[in-house]
Amino acid sequence: MRVFATIQICTILFFAPGPATSSLADERAQSFDKDPGWEGINNRILAPRKVRQDFGYSPTNHAGLAAGEIGGFITPAAEPAYYGKRISPSSFADTLSASGTLICTGRKFHALIGFFNSKTVNEWRTPNTIALRVQGRGNCFYAYLEYTTQRWRAGGDSPQGFTLRDPSTGKRKMREFTLGEKHSWSLEYDPRGNNGAGSVAARIDGEEAVCHLDPSHKSDGASFNRFGLLNIVKSVDDGGELWLDGIAVGGDRENFDRDPRWEGFQNRREYTTSDIRPHFDFGYSRTNFAGGKAAGEMGGLVFRGDGRYKEKMACYGDRLEALTLDKPLRAAGKVALRRGVSDSTVLIGFYHSADSMRIYDAQDAGTPPGFLGAAIEGPSSEGFFLYPACHLQFSSPRDGRRNDPPRILPDGTSHTWALDYDPSGSNGLGEITITMDGKSARLAIQPGDRSAGIRFNRFGIITTRIDGNAQRVYFDDLSYTFRQN
Repeated sequence: MRVFATIQICTILFFAPGPATSSLADERAQSFDKDPGWEGINNRILAPRKVRQDFGYSPTNHAGLAAGEIGGFITPAAEPAYYGKRISPSSFADTLSASGTLICTGRKFHALIGFFNSKTVNEWRTPNTIALRVQGRGNCFYAYLEYTTQRWRAGGDSPQGFTLRDPSTGKRKMREFTLGEKHSWSLEYDPRGNNGAGSVAARIDGEEAVCHLDPSHKSDGASFNRFGLLNIVKSVDDGGELWLDGIAVGGDRENFDRDPRWEGFQNRREYTTSDIRPHFDFGYSRTNFAGGKAAGEMGGLVFRGDGRYKEKMACYGDRLEALTLDKPLRAAGKVALRRGVSDSTVLIGFYHSADSMRIYDAQDAGTPPGFLGAAIEGPSSEGFFLYPACHLQFSSPRDGRRNDPPRILPDGTSHTWALDYDPSGSNGLGEITITMDGKSARLAIQPGDRSAGIRFNRFGIITTRIDGNAQRVYFDDLSYTFRQN
Protein backbone atom coordinates (compact mmCIF):
# COMPACT_ATOMS: atom_id res chain seq x y z
CA MET A 1 0.00 0.00 0.00
CA ARG A 2 2.86 2.37 0.70
CA VAL A 3 4.05 2.23 -2.93
CA PHE A 4 0.72 3.20 -4.41
CA ALA A 5 0.28 6.07 -1.95
CA THR A 6 3.62 7.44 -3.15
CA ILE A 7 2.53 7.32 -6.77
CA GLN A 8 -0.72 9.15 -6.02
CA ILE A 9 1.00 11.97 -4.15
CA CYS A 10 3.62 12.47 -6.84
CA THR A 11 1.06 12.59 -9.64
CA ILE A 12 -0.23 15.87 -8.26
CA LEU A 13 3.22 17.37 -8.59
CA PHE A 14 3.88 16.27 -12.16
CA PHE A 15 2.22 19.39 -13.56
CA ALA A 16 5.10 21.51 -12.27
CA PRO A 17 8.04 21.87 -14.69
CA GLY A 18 11.48 20.55 -13.80
CA PRO A 19 12.51 18.67 -10.62
CA ALA A 20 10.46 19.19 -7.51
CA THR A 21 10.60 17.92 -3.96
CA SER A 22 7.57 15.78 -3.10
CA SER A 23 5.58 16.08 0.12
CA LEU A 24 7.81 13.30 1.44
CA ALA A 25 11.06 15.11 2.29
CA ASP A 26 13.31 12.39 0.83
CA GLU A 27 11.64 12.08 -2.59
CA ARG A 28 11.92 14.08 -5.79
CA ALA A 29 9.39 14.30 -8.61
CA GLN A 30 10.44 14.68 -12.25
CA SER A 31 7.94 15.17 -15.06
CA PHE A 32 10.51 16.12 -17.77
CA ASP A 33 8.47 19.13 -18.89
CA LYS A 34 11.87 20.56 -19.76
CA ASP A 35 15.41 19.18 -19.96
CA PRO A 36 16.31 18.31 -16.35
CA GLY A 37 20.06 18.56 -16.94
CA TRP A 38 20.79 15.06 -15.64
CA GLU A 39 24.30 13.63 -16.00
CA GLY A 40 24.80 11.68 -19.23
CA ILE A 41 27.88 9.62 -20.12
CA ASN A 42 28.18 8.09 -23.62
CA ASN A 43 24.39 8.13 -23.86
CA ARG A 44 24.22 9.93 -27.22
CA ILE A 45 26.51 8.42 -29.87
CA LEU A 46 25.14 9.41 -33.26
CA ALA A 47 26.97 8.26 -36.41
CA PRO A 48 24.39 7.37 -39.09
CA ARG A 49 25.09 4.46 -41.41
CA LYS A 50 23.68 3.76 -44.86
CA VAL A 51 21.34 0.79 -45.28
CA ARG A 52 20.45 -0.88 -48.55
CA GLN A 53 17.42 -3.08 -49.13
CA ASP A 54 16.99 -4.35 -52.68
CA PHE A 55 15.01 -7.58 -52.80
CA GLY A 56 11.72 -8.83 -54.20
CA TYR A 57 10.76 -10.21 -57.61
CA SER A 58 13.55 -10.37 -60.20
CA PRO A 59 13.65 -11.76 -63.78
CA THR A 60 17.07 -13.27 -63.00
CA ASN A 61 17.92 -16.97 -62.64
CA HIS A 62 20.10 -17.85 -59.66
CA ALA A 63 17.99 -20.34 -57.71
CA GLY A 64 15.92 -22.08 -60.40
CA LEU A 65 15.91 -23.59 -63.86
CA ALA A 66 14.40 -20.65 -65.73
CA ALA A 67 14.27 -16.86 -65.50
CA GLY A 68 12.25 -15.43 -62.64
CA GLU A 69 12.73 -15.68 -58.86
CA ILE A 70 12.52 -13.66 -55.67
CA GLY A 71 15.38 -12.37 -53.56
CA GLY A 72 18.23 -9.94 -53.86
CA PHE A 73 20.23 -7.88 -51.40
CA ILE A 74 18.85 -7.95 -47.85
CA THR A 75 20.26 -6.20 -44.78
CA PRO A 76 19.62 -6.76 -41.06
CA ALA A 77 18.41 -3.43 -39.64
CA ALA A 78 16.13 -1.91 -37.01
CA GLU A 79 13.73 -0.85 -39.77
CA PRO A 80 11.60 -3.78 -41.08
CA ALA A 81 11.55 -4.81 -44.71
CA TYR A 82 9.76 -7.73 -46.33
CA TYR A 83 8.44 -9.23 -49.54
CA GLY A 84 5.50 -11.53 -48.91
CA LYS A 85 2.66 -13.48 -50.45
CA ARG A 86 -0.77 -12.86 -48.96
CA ILE A 87 -2.18 -16.02 -47.41
CA SER A 88 -5.46 -16.82 -45.71
CA PRO A 89 -5.36 -15.76 -42.06
CA SER A 90 -3.88 -18.67 -40.11
CA SER A 91 -2.90 -19.56 -36.55
CA PHE A 92 -1.22 -22.24 -34.44
CA ALA A 93 -4.38 -24.30 -35.02
CA ASP A 94 -3.69 -24.61 -38.76
CA THR A 95 -1.32 -26.77 -40.81
CA LEU A 96 1.23 -24.68 -42.71
CA SER A 97 3.79 -25.71 -45.32
CA ALA A 98 6.19 -24.18 -47.82
CA SER A 99 9.09 -25.42 -49.94
CA GLY A 100 11.40 -24.38 -52.76
CA THR A 101 15.00 -23.87 -53.76
CA LEU A 102 17.53 -21.52 -52.21
CA ILE A 103 20.92 -20.15 -53.15
CA CYS A 104 22.99 -17.77 -51.04
CA THR A 105 25.53 -15.74 -52.98
CA GLY A 106 26.37 -13.11 -50.37
CA ARG A 107 29.11 -13.75 -47.83
CA LYS A 108 27.16 -11.99 -45.07
CA PHE A 109 23.42 -11.70 -44.58
CA HIS A 110 20.73 -12.50 -42.01
CA ALA A 111 17.13 -13.14 -43.00
CA LEU A 112 13.94 -15.06 -42.27
CA ILE A 113 12.06 -17.27 -44.73
CA GLY A 114 8.64 -18.18 -43.48
CA PHE A 115 5.19 -17.28 -42.23
CA PHE A 116 4.63 -13.93 -40.55
CA ASN A 117 2.11 -11.17 -39.88
CA SER A 118 2.59 -7.98 -41.87
CA LYS A 119 1.21 -5.88 -38.97
CA THR A 120 3.73 -7.05 -36.35
CA VAL A 121 7.13 -7.00 -38.09
CA ASN A 122 8.91 -4.65 -35.71
CA GLU A 123 11.75 -6.53 -33.98
CA TRP A 124 13.54 -9.84 -33.55
CA ARG A 125 12.42 -12.31 -32.31
CA THR A 126 9.58 -11.25 -34.57
CA PRO A 127 6.12 -11.95 -33.11
CA ASN A 128 3.71 -14.11 -35.11
CA THR A 129 6.37 -16.01 -37.05
CA ILE A 130 7.27 -19.57 -38.00
CA ALA A 131 10.48 -19.29 -39.95
CA LEU A 132 13.71 -20.71 -41.27
CA ARG A 133 16.49 -18.28 -40.33
CA VAL A 134 19.55 -18.20 -42.60
CA GLN A 135 22.79 -16.40 -41.76
CA GLY A 136 25.84 -15.95 -43.96
CA ARG A 137 29.20 -16.36 -42.22
CA GLY A 138 31.89 -15.66 -44.83
CA ASN A 139 32.48 -19.03 -46.52
CA CYS A 140 29.21 -20.72 -45.62
CA PHE A 141 25.76 -20.10 -44.21
CA TYR A 142 23.99 -21.52 -41.19
CA ALA A 143 20.30 -22.31 -40.83
CA TYR A 144 18.09 -22.20 -37.74
CA LEU A 145 14.47 -22.98 -37.02
CA GLU A 146 12.41 -20.61 -34.87
CA TYR A 147 8.94 -19.44 -33.96
CA THR A 148 7.49 -16.58 -31.88
CA THR A 149 4.01 -16.21 -30.43
CA GLN A 150 1.86 -13.09 -30.51
CA ARG A 151 3.07 -12.39 -26.96
CA TRP A 152 6.75 -12.36 -28.02
CA ARG A 153 7.58 -15.75 -26.47
CA ALA A 154 9.97 -17.65 -28.71
CA GLY A 155 11.52 -21.06 -29.27
CA GLY A 156 13.57 -22.92 -31.83
CA ASP A 157 15.94 -25.71 -32.83
CA SER A 158 14.72 -28.10 -30.18
CA PRO A 159 15.08 -31.03 -29.92
CA GLN A 160 17.11 -31.16 -33.14
CA GLY A 161 18.73 -28.40 -35.17
CA PHE A 162 20.89 -28.32 -38.28
CA THR A 163 23.96 -29.75 -36.57
CA LEU A 164 26.47 -32.55 -37.06
CA ARG A 165 28.88 -34.37 -34.79
CA ASP A 166 32.50 -33.20 -34.85
CA PRO A 167 34.60 -36.38 -35.23
CA SER A 168 37.57 -34.77 -33.46
CA THR A 169 35.66 -33.79 -30.29
CA GLY A 170 32.51 -35.86 -30.38
CA LYS A 171 30.49 -32.70 -29.78
CA ARG A 172 27.80 -31.38 -32.06
CA LYS A 173 28.43 -28.23 -34.08
CA MET A 174 26.44 -26.14 -36.54
CA ARG A 175 26.05 -27.63 -40.01
CA GLU A 176 27.75 -25.46 -42.64
CA PHE A 177 25.86 -25.08 -45.91
CA THR A 178 27.80 -24.13 -49.02
CA LEU A 179 27.48 -20.67 -50.51
CA GLY A 180 26.83 -20.40 -54.23
CA GLU A 181 25.13 -23.81 -54.51
CA LYS A 182 21.44 -24.52 -54.95
CA HIS A 183 19.73 -26.14 -51.98
CA SER A 184 16.25 -27.58 -51.68
CA TRP A 185 14.33 -26.61 -48.54
CA SER A 186 10.97 -27.09 -46.85
CA LEU A 187 9.18 -25.74 -43.80
CA GLU A 188 6.17 -27.43 -42.17
CA TYR A 189 4.07 -26.72 -39.10
CA ASP A 190 1.89 -29.51 -37.67
CA PRO A 191 -0.56 -28.37 -34.96
CA ARG A 192 -1.02 -32.01 -33.86
CA GLY A 193 2.68 -32.67 -33.35
CA ASN A 194 4.36 -32.92 -29.95
CA ASN A 195 1.21 -34.42 -28.39
CA GLY A 196 -0.91 -31.56 -29.64
CA ALA A 197 1.43 -28.76 -28.55
CA GLY A 198 2.53 -28.22 -32.15
CA SER A 199 5.83 -28.85 -33.91
CA VAL A 200 7.82 -27.31 -36.74
CA ALA A 201 10.10 -29.22 -39.11
CA ALA A 202 12.50 -27.86 -41.72
CA ARG A 203 14.62 -29.67 -44.27
CA ILE A 204 17.59 -28.52 -46.32
CA ASP A 205 18.90 -31.02 -48.87
CA GLY A 206 17.22 -33.83 -46.93
CA GLU A 207 18.71 -32.89 -43.56
CA GLU A 208 16.05 -32.16 -40.96
CA ALA A 209 15.66 -29.80 -38.02
CA VAL A 210 12.73 -30.17 -35.61
CA CYS A 211 11.31 -27.69 -33.14
CA HIS A 212 8.57 -28.50 -30.62
CA LEU A 213 6.40 -25.68 -29.33
CA ASP A 214 6.19 -25.23 -25.60
CA PRO A 215 2.56 -26.07 -24.69
CA SER A 216 2.09 -22.70 -23.00
CA HIS A 217 3.42 -20.96 -26.11
CA LYS A 218 0.75 -22.53 -28.27
CA SER A 219 -1.88 -21.19 -25.89
CA ASP A 220 -0.45 -17.68 -26.39
CA GLY A 221 -1.65 -17.89 -29.96
CA ALA A 222 -0.23 -16.45 -33.17
CA SER A 223 -1.65 -15.04 -36.39
CA PHE A 224 -0.11 -15.27 -39.86
CA ASN A 225 -1.19 -13.46 -43.03
CA ARG A 226 1.95 -13.57 -45.20
CA PHE A 227 4.62 -15.97 -46.39
CA GLY A 228 7.89 -14.65 -47.72
CA LEU A 229 11.27 -13.12 -47.06
CA LEU A 230 12.01 -10.55 -44.36
CA ASN A 231 15.09 -9.03 -42.82
CA ILE A 232 16.23 -9.66 -39.26
CA VAL A 233 14.90 -6.62 -37.41
CA LYS A 234 17.57 -5.65 -34.88
CA SER A 235 20.46 -3.18 -35.40
CA VAL A 236 22.10 -2.65 -38.77
CA ASP A 237 24.70 -5.21 -39.89
CA ASP A 238 26.28 -6.35 -43.14
CA GLY A 239 23.89 -7.41 -45.88
CA GLY A 240 24.16 -9.84 -48.78
CA GLU A 241 22.31 -11.66 -51.53
CA LEU A 242 20.08 -14.72 -51.39
CA TRP A 243 17.55 -16.05 -53.89
CA LEU A 244 14.46 -18.29 -53.78
CA ASP A 245 12.61 -20.09 -56.58
CA GLY A 246 10.03 -22.80 -57.17
CA ILE A 247 8.16 -21.85 -54.02
CA ALA A 248 5.07 -23.80 -53.01
CA VAL A 249 2.94 -22.39 -50.18
CA GLY A 250 0.39 -25.01 -49.22
CA GLY A 251 -0.88 -26.24 -52.56
CA ASP A 252 -0.13 -23.00 -54.39
CA ARG A 253 3.07 -23.13 -56.44
CA GLU A 254 4.95 -20.09 -57.76
CA ASN A 255 7.42 -20.48 -60.63
CA PHE A 256 7.99 -16.73 -60.98
CA ASP A 257 7.92 -16.82 -64.76
CA ARG A 258 6.23 -13.45 -64.32
CA ASP A 259 5.95 -10.93 -61.50
CA PRO A 260 3.71 -12.51 -58.81
CA ARG A 261 2.81 -9.08 -57.38
CA TRP A 262 3.59 -10.09 -53.81
CA GLU A 263 3.47 -7.32 -51.24
CA GLY A 264 6.69 -5.40 -50.72
CA PHE A 265 7.37 -3.20 -47.70
CA GLN A 266 10.48 -1.01 -47.60
CA ASN A 267 12.26 -3.69 -49.65
CA ARG A 268 13.62 -1.41 -52.40
CA ARG A 269 15.32 1.60 -50.86
CA GLU A 270 18.49 3.15 -49.48
CA TYR A 271 18.42 5.22 -46.31
CA THR A 272 20.47 6.06 -43.22
CA THR A 273 19.90 4.75 -39.70
CA SER A 274 21.27 5.62 -36.27
CA ASP A 275 20.30 2.26 -34.77
CA ILE A 276 23.84 0.85 -34.77
CA ARG A 277 25.19 -1.49 -32.12
CA PRO A 278 26.39 -0.25 -29.64
CA HIS A 279 25.64 3.42 -30.41
CA PHE A 280 23.46 4.51 -27.49
CA ASP A 281 20.80 7.16 -27.99
CA PHE A 282 18.91 7.74 -24.74
CA GLY A 283 18.32 10.52 -22.24
CA TYR A 284 15.92 13.45 -22.17
CA SER A 285 13.41 13.41 -25.03
CA ARG A 286 10.59 15.77 -26.05
CA THR A 287 8.40 12.76 -26.91
CA ASN A 288 5.40 11.43 -24.99
CA PHE A 289 5.42 7.65 -25.37
CA ALA A 290 5.36 6.57 -21.72
CA GLY A 291 1.96 8.12 -21.03
CA GLY A 292 3.04 11.09 -18.96
CA LYS A 293 0.92 14.18 -18.37
CA ALA A 294 2.67 16.17 -21.08
CA ALA A 295 5.43 15.98 -23.68
CA GLY A 296 8.88 15.27 -22.29
CA GLU A 297 10.28 12.01 -20.87
CA MET A 298 13.46 9.96 -20.39
CA GLY A 299 14.55 7.06 -22.55
CA GLY A 300 15.36 6.07 -26.12
CA LEU A 301 17.62 3.46 -27.67
CA VAL A 302 19.45 1.46 -24.98
CA PHE A 303 21.91 -1.23 -26.02
CA ARG A 304 23.60 -3.54 -23.59
CA GLY A 305 27.01 -2.14 -22.65
CA ASP A 306 30.44 -3.75 -22.35
CA GLY A 307 32.30 -3.17 -19.08
CA ARG A 308 35.72 -3.78 -20.64
CA TYR A 309 35.64 -0.53 -22.59
CA LYS A 310 34.97 2.97 -21.30
CA GLU A 311 33.24 4.08 -24.49
CA LYS A 312 30.86 1.08 -24.40
CA MET A 313 29.34 1.87 -21.01
CA ALA A 314 26.65 4.55 -20.74
CA CYS A 315 24.34 6.09 -18.17
CA TYR A 316 21.88 8.94 -17.71
CA GLY A 317 20.88 9.85 -14.18
CA ASP A 318 19.95 12.50 -11.63
CA ARG A 319 22.49 13.48 -8.99
CA LEU A 320 21.51 12.38 -5.48
CA GLU A 321 22.79 12.77 -1.97
CA ALA A 322 24.64 9.61 -0.88
CA LEU A 323 22.12 6.81 -0.20
CA THR A 324 22.69 3.54 1.66
CA LEU A 325 20.94 0.21 2.22
CA ASP A 326 20.14 1.07 5.83
CA LYS A 327 17.03 3.10 4.96
CA PRO A 328 14.19 2.68 2.44
CA LEU A 329 14.57 3.51 -1.25
CA ARG A 330 11.66 4.15 -3.57
CA ALA A 331 10.94 5.01 -7.18
CA ALA A 332 7.77 5.05 -9.27
CA GLY A 333 6.38 6.32 -12.55
CA LYS A 334 5.29 5.38 -16.05
CA VAL A 335 7.04 3.07 -18.53
CA ALA A 336 6.46 2.07 -22.17
CA LEU A 337 8.54 -0.55 -24.01
CA ARG A 338 8.20 0.30 -27.69
CA ARG A 339 10.65 -2.23 -29.10
CA GLY A 340 12.56 -5.14 -27.60
CA VAL A 341 15.15 -7.28 -29.40
CA SER A 342 16.34 -10.66 -28.14
CA ASP A 343 19.46 -10.53 -25.95
CA SER A 344 18.74 -7.01 -24.71
CA THR A 345 18.48 -5.50 -21.22
CA VAL A 346 17.51 -2.12 -19.78
CA LEU A 347 18.38 -1.23 -16.18
CA ILE A 348 16.72 1.62 -14.26
CA GLY A 349 17.37 2.37 -10.62
CA PHE A 350 19.96 3.57 -8.11
CA TYR A 351 23.68 3.34 -8.98
CA HIS A 352 27.03 4.96 -8.23
CA SER A 353 28.56 7.36 -10.75
CA ALA A 354 32.08 5.89 -10.34
CA ASP A 355 31.73 2.37 -8.94
CA SER A 356 28.99 1.30 -11.34
CA MET A 357 30.89 2.63 -14.37
CA ARG A 358 34.22 1.05 -13.40
CA ILE A 359 36.11 -0.58 -16.28
CA TYR A 360 37.77 -3.98 -15.83
CA ASP A 361 38.55 -6.95 -18.09
CA ALA A 362 36.34 -9.62 -16.55
CA GLN A 363 32.86 -10.17 -17.97
CA ASP A 364 31.64 -12.14 -14.99
CA ALA A 365 28.39 -10.26 -14.50
CA GLY A 366 26.00 -8.29 -16.67
CA THR A 367 24.61 -6.04 -13.95
CA PRO A 368 27.14 -3.36 -12.94
CA PRO A 369 28.31 -3.24 -9.31
CA GLY A 370 26.62 -0.78 -7.01
CA PHE A 371 23.21 -1.07 -8.69
CA LEU A 372 19.76 -1.63 -7.17
CA GLY A 373 16.64 -1.32 -9.27
CA ALA A 374 14.62 -2.90 -12.05
CA ALA A 375 15.55 -4.72 -15.24
CA ILE A 376 13.61 -5.24 -18.47
CA GLU A 377 14.84 -8.47 -20.05
CA GLY A 378 13.97 -11.93 -21.38
CA PRO A 379 14.81 -14.78 -21.88
CA SER A 380 13.42 -15.07 -25.42
CA SER A 381 11.37 -18.11 -24.41
CA GLU A 382 9.39 -15.86 -22.04
CA GLY A 383 9.35 -12.53 -23.89
CA PHE A 384 10.13 -9.61 -21.55
CA PHE A 385 9.84 -9.21 -17.79
CA LEU A 386 10.11 -6.20 -15.49
CA TYR A 387 11.87 -7.64 -12.44
CA PRO A 388 13.99 -6.62 -9.42
CA ALA A 389 17.76 -6.74 -9.87
CA CYS A 390 20.85 -5.75 -7.90
CA HIS A 391 24.62 -6.13 -7.78
CA LEU A 392 25.71 -5.07 -4.35
CA GLN A 393 29.05 -6.91 -4.28
CA PHE A 394 31.35 -7.65 -7.23
CA SER A 395 30.68 -11.40 -6.99
CA SER A 396 26.95 -11.40 -6.31
CA PRO A 397 24.60 -10.02 -8.97
CA ARG A 398 21.05 -11.18 -8.36
CA ASP A 399 17.68 -10.87 -10.05
CA GLY A 400 14.07 -11.87 -9.52
CA ARG A 401 13.17 -13.42 -12.85
CA ARG A 402 12.25 -16.71 -11.18
CA ASN A 403 9.81 -15.02 -8.82
CA ASP A 404 6.94 -14.68 -11.32
CA PRO A 405 7.61 -11.02 -12.21
CA PRO A 406 5.30 -8.82 -14.29
CA ARG A 407 5.51 -9.22 -18.05
CA ILE A 408 5.92 -6.18 -20.27
CA LEU A 409 5.22 -6.43 -23.99
CA PRO A 410 7.20 -4.34 -26.52
CA ASP A 411 4.01 -2.89 -27.95
CA GLY A 412 4.26 0.68 -26.64
CA THR A 413 1.58 0.29 -23.96
CA SER A 414 1.97 2.63 -20.98
CA HIS A 415 2.29 0.98 -17.56
CA THR A 416 2.51 2.20 -13.98
CA TRP A 417 5.52 0.77 -12.12
CA ALA A 418 7.18 1.13 -8.74
CA LEU A 419 10.38 0.11 -6.94
CA ASP A 420 10.45 -0.30 -3.15
CA TYR A 421 13.51 -1.32 -1.15
CA ASP A 422 12.69 -2.24 2.47
CA PRO A 423 15.73 -2.72 4.74
CA SER A 424 13.60 -4.70 7.20
CA GLY A 425 12.27 -7.12 4.57
CA SER A 426 13.25 -10.80 4.33
CA ASN A 427 13.83 -11.04 8.08
CA GLY A 428 16.12 -8.03 8.15
CA LEU A 429 18.28 -8.90 5.13
CA GLY A 430 16.57 -6.28 3.00
CA GLU A 431 14.14 -6.84 0.14
CA ILE A 432 13.45 -5.24 -3.26
CA THR A 433 9.90 -5.19 -4.63
CA ILE A 434 9.04 -4.30 -8.22
CA THR A 435 5.38 -3.67 -9.05
CA MET A 436 3.81 -3.04 -12.45
CA ASP A 437 0.08 -2.59 -12.99
CA GLY A 438 -0.59 -4.15 -9.58
CA LYS A 439 1.55 -7.29 -10.04
CA SER A 440 4.70 -7.61 -7.91
CA ALA A 441 7.93 -9.58 -7.67
CA ARG A 442 10.34 -9.59 -4.74
CA LEU A 443 14.05 -10.21 -4.30
CA ALA A 444 15.95 -10.57 -1.01
CA ILE A 445 19.48 -9.18 -0.92
CA GLN A 446 22.30 -11.41 0.30
CA PRO A 447 23.74 -11.56 3.83
CA GLY A 448 26.69 -9.20 4.12
CA ASP A 449 25.52 -6.76 1.43
CA ARG A 450 24.36 -4.23 4.01
CA SER A 451 27.80 -4.21 5.68
CA ALA A 452 29.68 -3.80 2.39
CA GLY A 453 29.31 -0.01 2.49
CA ILE A 454 27.38 0.33 -0.77
CA ARG A 455 26.55 3.92 -1.72
CA PHE A 456 24.25 5.22 -4.44
CA ASN A 457 24.51 8.76 -5.80
CA ARG A 458 22.55 8.57 -9.06
CA PHE A 459 19.08 7.50 -10.21
CA GLY A 460 18.38 6.71 -13.85
CA ILE A 461 19.35 4.35 -16.67
CA ILE A 462 22.70 2.53 -16.74
CA THR A 463 23.83 -0.05 -19.28
CA THR A 464 24.86 -3.64 -18.56
CA ARG A 465 28.47 -4.87 -18.56
CA ILE A 466 28.00 -7.67 -21.13
CA ASP A 467 27.06 -6.47 -24.61
CA GLY A 468 24.06 -7.34 -26.70
CA ASN A 469 21.08 -5.89 -28.51
CA ALA A 470 18.81 -2.93 -27.79
CA GLN A 471 15.42 -1.83 -26.55
CA ARG A 472 13.51 1.37 -27.16
CA VAL A 473 11.99 2.24 -23.81
CA TYR A 474 10.66 5.43 -22.19
CA PHE A 475 9.99 6.53 -18.59
CA ASP A 476 7.99 9.52 -17.37
CA ASP A 477 6.38 11.12 -14.32
CA LEU A 478 9.05 9.71 -12.04
CA SER A 479 9.40 10.01 -8.30
CA TYR A 480 12.47 8.66 -6.49
CA THR A 481 14.46 8.90 -3.27
CA PHE A 482 17.15 11.57 -3.43
CA ARG A 483 18.16 11.77 0.22
CA GLN A 484 17.68 9.74 3.41
CA ASN A 485 16.93 11.54 6.69
